[in-house]
Amino acid sequence: MNRVICIDGPSGAGKGTISQGVAAHLGWHLLDSGAIYRVLGVACQDRGIAWDDSREVVAVARDLAVNFTPGDDGVRVTLAGEDVTSRVRSELGGKGASAVAVIPEVRAALLNRQRELAIEPGLVADGRDMGTAVFPQAPLKIFLTASAEARAERRYAQLLARGESVSLPRLLDDIKERDARDSERAASPLTPAEDAIHIDSTALSIDEVLQKVVGLAVDRGLGMRGSD
Repeated sequence: MNRVICIDGPSGAGKGTISQGVAAHLGWHLLDSGAIYRVLGVACQDRGIAWDDSREVVAVARDLAVNFTPGDDGVRVTLAGEDVTSRVRSELGGKGASAVAVIPEVRAALLNRQRELAIEPGLVADGRDMGTAVFPQAPLKIFLTASAEARAERRYAQLLARGESVSLPRLLDDIKERDARDSERAASPLTPAEDAIHIDSTALSIDEVLQKVVGLAVDRGLGMRGSD
Protein backbone atom coordinates (compact mmCIF):
# COMPACT_ATOMS: atom_id res chain seq x y z
CA MET A 1 0.00 0.00 0.00
CA ASN A 2 1.63 3.21 -1.21
CA ARG A 3 -1.04 5.74 -0.25
CA VAL A 4 1.15 7.61 2.22
CA ILE A 5 1.62 11.32 2.81
CA CYS A 6 4.74 12.22 4.77
CA ILE A 7 4.88 15.50 6.66
CA ASP A 8 8.34 16.12 8.08
CA GLY A 9 9.92 19.18 9.59
CA PRO A 10 11.40 20.76 12.70
CA SER A 11 9.64 21.12 16.03
CA GLY A 12 7.07 23.93 16.10
CA ALA A 13 6.54 24.14 12.34
CA GLY A 14 2.95 22.92 12.74
CA LYS A 15 3.36 19.47 11.19
CA GLY A 16 1.37 17.77 13.95
CA THR A 17 -1.62 20.04 13.51
CA ILE A 18 -1.45 19.81 9.73
CA SER A 19 -1.07 16.03 9.78
CA GLN A 20 -4.16 15.71 11.96
CA GLY A 21 -6.11 18.00 9.67
CA VAL A 22 -5.09 16.18 6.49
CA ALA A 23 -5.86 12.77 8.01
CA ALA A 24 -9.29 13.96 9.15
CA HIS A 25 -10.02 15.57 5.77
CA LEU A 26 -9.07 12.50 3.76
CA GLY A 27 -10.44 9.99 6.25
CA TRP A 28 -7.01 8.36 6.48
CA HIS A 29 -5.05 6.82 9.33
CA LEU A 30 -2.53 8.91 11.27
CA LEU A 31 0.97 8.16 12.51
CA ASP A 32 2.43 10.44 15.17
CA SER A 33 5.98 9.10 14.99
CA GLY A 34 7.19 11.52 17.65
CA ALA A 35 5.02 9.74 20.23
CA ILE A 36 5.76 6.14 19.32
CA TYR A 37 8.76 5.77 21.65
CA ARG A 38 6.60 7.13 24.46
CA VAL A 39 3.95 4.54 23.64
CA LEU A 40 6.57 1.81 23.75
CA GLY A 41 7.68 2.96 27.20
CA VAL A 42 4.09 2.84 28.45
CA ALA A 43 3.56 -0.62 26.92
CA CYS A 44 6.63 -1.96 28.68
CA GLN A 45 5.53 -0.43 31.96
CA ASP A 46 2.12 -2.11 31.66
CA ARG A 47 3.79 -5.48 31.12
CA GLY A 48 6.23 -5.05 33.98
CA ILE A 49 9.20 -4.94 31.62
CA ALA A 50 12.18 -2.83 32.64
CA TRP A 51 13.03 -0.11 30.13
CA ASP A 52 16.65 -1.34 29.97
CA ASP A 53 15.70 -4.97 29.26
CA SER A 54 16.75 -4.84 25.61
CA ARG A 55 15.42 -8.21 24.48
CA GLU A 56 11.98 -7.78 26.02
CA VAL A 57 11.62 -4.13 24.96
CA VAL A 58 12.40 -5.05 21.34
CA ALA A 59 9.84 -7.87 21.48
CA VAL A 60 7.17 -5.39 22.63
CA ALA A 61 8.18 -2.92 19.91
CA ARG A 62 7.70 -5.49 17.16
CA ASP A 63 4.04 -6.00 18.04
CA LEU A 64 3.13 -2.58 19.40
CA ALA A 65 -0.67 -2.33 19.11
CA VAL A 66 -0.84 1.45 18.79
CA ASN A 67 -3.37 3.68 17.08
CA PHE A 68 -3.44 7.46 16.61
CA THR A 69 -6.74 9.27 16.05
CA PRO A 70 -7.06 12.99 15.23
CA GLY A 71 -9.50 14.91 17.43
CA ASP A 72 -10.57 18.43 18.33
CA ASP A 73 -8.24 18.46 21.35
CA GLY A 74 -5.25 16.84 19.67
CA VAL A 75 -4.19 13.30 18.82
CA ARG A 76 -5.76 10.52 20.89
CA VAL A 77 -3.43 7.58 21.46
CA THR A 78 -4.72 4.08 22.11
CA LEU A 79 -2.63 1.08 23.09
CA ALA A 80 -4.27 -2.33 22.67
CA GLY A 81 -7.61 -0.51 22.60
CA GLU A 82 -6.99 1.51 25.78
CA ASP A 83 -6.74 5.31 25.72
CA VAL A 84 -3.25 6.13 27.02
CA THR A 85 -3.04 9.70 25.73
CA SER A 86 -2.45 11.35 29.11
CA ARG A 87 0.16 8.78 30.12
CA VAL A 88 2.01 9.07 26.83
CA ARG A 89 2.15 12.87 27.11
CA SER A 90 3.20 12.85 30.78
CA GLU A 91 6.67 13.41 32.22
CA LEU A 92 6.92 9.68 32.96
CA GLY A 93 6.05 9.00 29.32
CA GLY A 94 8.99 11.16 28.31
CA LYS A 95 11.33 9.29 30.64
CA GLY A 96 10.23 5.98 29.22
CA ALA A 97 10.80 7.22 25.68
CA SER A 98 14.31 8.40 26.52
CA ALA A 99 15.14 5.06 28.14
CA VAL A 100 13.95 2.76 25.34
CA ALA A 101 15.24 5.00 22.54
CA VAL A 102 18.88 4.29 23.45
CA ILE A 103 18.47 0.60 22.58
CA PRO A 104 19.83 0.24 19.00
CA GLU A 105 17.51 -2.63 18.04
CA VAL A 106 14.43 -0.64 19.06
CA ARG A 107 14.78 1.78 16.15
CA ALA A 108 14.77 -1.07 13.63
CA ALA A 109 11.78 -2.75 15.31
CA LEU A 110 9.78 0.47 15.38
CA LEU A 111 10.75 1.25 11.79
CA ASN A 112 9.05 -1.96 10.67
CA ARG A 113 6.08 -1.37 12.96
CA GLN A 114 5.54 2.13 11.54
CA ARG A 115 5.57 0.76 8.00
CA GLU A 116 2.93 -1.79 8.99
CA LEU A 117 0.61 1.09 9.91
CA ALA A 118 0.36 2.08 6.23
CA ILE A 119 -2.97 0.40 5.55
CA GLU A 120 -6.03 1.33 3.51
CA PRO A 121 -7.42 3.82 2.84
CA GLY A 122 -4.12 5.63 3.47
CA LEU A 123 -1.72 7.02 6.06
CA VAL A 124 -0.56 10.51 6.99
CA ALA A 125 2.81 10.19 8.72
CA ASP A 126 4.07 13.03 10.91
CA GLY A 127 7.71 13.13 11.94
CA ARG A 128 11.26 14.06 11.08
CA ASP A 129 12.40 11.20 8.85
CA MET A 130 9.15 9.83 7.46
CA GLY A 131 9.98 10.73 3.86
CA THR A 132 13.65 9.75 4.04
CA ALA A 133 13.91 6.67 6.26
CA VAL A 134 10.43 5.24 6.91
CA PHE A 135 8.44 5.77 3.70
CA PRO A 136 10.98 6.71 0.99
CA GLN A 137 8.54 5.62 -1.76
CA ALA A 138 5.64 7.78 -0.53
CA PRO A 139 3.91 9.60 -3.43
CA LEU A 140 3.67 12.88 -1.51
CA LYS A 141 6.29 14.23 0.85
CA ILE A 142 6.00 17.59 2.56
CA PHE A 143 8.80 19.33 4.40
CA LEU A 144 7.07 21.88 6.61
CA THR A 145 9.18 24.55 8.20
CA ALA A 146 9.00 28.03 9.70
CA SER A 147 11.51 30.51 11.03
CA ALA A 148 12.96 29.76 14.46
CA GLU A 149 11.46 33.03 15.69
CA ALA A 150 7.95 32.09 14.52
CA ARG A 151 8.21 28.64 16.08
CA ALA A 152 9.41 30.10 19.38
CA GLU A 153 6.53 32.57 19.43
CA ARG A 154 3.99 29.79 18.78
CA ARG A 155 5.41 27.68 21.60
CA TYR A 156 5.48 30.71 23.87
CA ALA A 157 1.78 31.35 23.23
CA GLN A 158 0.92 27.69 23.88
CA LEU A 159 2.74 27.63 27.20
CA LEU A 160 1.26 30.94 28.31
CA ALA A 161 -2.22 29.59 27.54
CA ARG A 162 -1.47 26.71 29.91
CA GLY A 163 -0.55 29.16 32.64
CA GLU A 164 3.17 28.37 32.52
CA SER A 165 5.84 30.99 33.08
CA VAL A 166 8.26 30.95 30.15
CA SER A 167 10.96 33.06 28.55
CA LEU A 168 10.67 33.75 24.83
CA PRO A 169 14.44 34.28 24.35
CA ARG A 170 15.12 30.98 26.15
CA LEU A 171 12.60 29.16 23.96
CA LEU A 172 14.25 30.61 20.85
CA ASP A 173 17.67 29.42 22.03
CA ASP A 174 16.28 25.96 22.79
CA ILE A 175 14.73 25.67 19.32
CA LYS A 176 17.95 26.71 17.59
CA GLU A 177 19.94 24.19 19.65
CA ARG A 178 17.45 21.42 18.89
CA ASP A 179 17.54 22.24 15.18
CA ALA A 180 21.31 21.90 15.22
CA ARG A 181 21.20 18.57 17.06
CA ASP A 182 18.50 17.15 14.80
CA SER A 183 20.33 18.17 11.63
CA GLU A 184 23.74 16.90 12.75
CA ARG A 185 22.84 13.59 14.40
CA ALA A 186 24.22 10.44 12.77
CA ALA A 187 20.96 8.43 12.78
CA SER A 188 18.18 9.78 10.55
CA PRO A 189 19.13 13.46 10.67
CA LEU A 190 16.47 16.09 10.06
CA THR A 191 16.80 16.68 6.34
CA PRO A 192 14.18 16.93 3.61
CA ALA A 193 13.77 14.13 1.11
CA GLU A 194 15.07 15.04 -2.34
CA ASP A 195 11.54 14.93 -3.76
CA ALA A 196 9.86 16.70 -0.83
CA ILE A 197 7.77 19.82 -1.42
CA HIS A 198 8.86 22.61 0.91
CA ILE A 199 6.21 24.71 2.62
CA ASP A 200 7.23 27.63 4.84
CA SER A 201 4.45 28.23 7.37
CA THR A 202 6.01 31.35 8.91
CA ALA A 203 3.45 33.73 7.39
CA LEU A 204 0.66 31.22 6.75
CA SER A 205 -2.35 30.27 8.84
CA ILE A 206 -3.17 26.66 9.70
CA ASP A 207 -6.03 26.70 7.21
CA GLU A 208 -3.79 28.05 4.44
CA VAL A 209 -1.21 25.31 4.98
CA LEU A 210 -3.92 22.66 5.23
CA GLN A 211 -5.45 23.79 1.92
CA LYS A 212 -2.04 23.63 0.24
CA VAL A 213 -1.35 20.08 1.42
CA VAL A 214 -4.85 18.78 0.62
CA GLY A 215 -4.61 20.41 -2.80
CA LEU A 216 -1.30 18.65 -3.45
CA ALA A 217 -2.86 15.35 -2.37
CA VAL A 218 -5.72 15.83 -4.81
CA ASP A 219 -3.28 16.73 -7.59
CA ARG A 220 -1.43 13.46 -6.93
CA GLY A 221 -4.67 11.51 -7.18
CA LEU A 222 -4.67 10.55 -3.52
CA GLY A 223 -8.37 11.28 -3.16
CA MET A 224 -10.70 12.93 -0.72
CA ARG A 225 -12.91 11.62 2.06
CA GLY A 226 -15.16 8.94 0.74
CA SER A 227 -13.33 8.68 -2.61
CA ASP A 228 -11.92 5.52 -4.10
